[in-house]
Amino acid sequence: MQRMHLTIRGRVQGVFFRAQAIDEAQRLGLTGWVRNTHDGAVELVAEGEPQALDALRSWCRRGPPAARVEDVLESKAAATGEFRSFGARF
Repeated sequence: MQRMHLTIRGRVQGVFFRAQAIDEAQRLGLTGWVRNTHDGAVELVAEGEPQALDALRSWCRRGPPAARVEDVLESKAAATGEFRSFGARF
């Protein structure tokens, strides 16, 4: 189990990025959260199997159809097991 933290920049707010990221993370069996940041980015923390994290990372580099992802900053760590599901934070 691993943990990744992503900050996604570009046209990523107001395009259903969070909602679709939740759907994708849940489909992949990941736990964690996603939220909009005050500077217009989307922040995401996910834990799970490396292959599932890779798939979510790839999805985040594209985003939903209306998004225009310009940059994805990433850090990795060991999973903490603190999450029970994947959802939005505000």
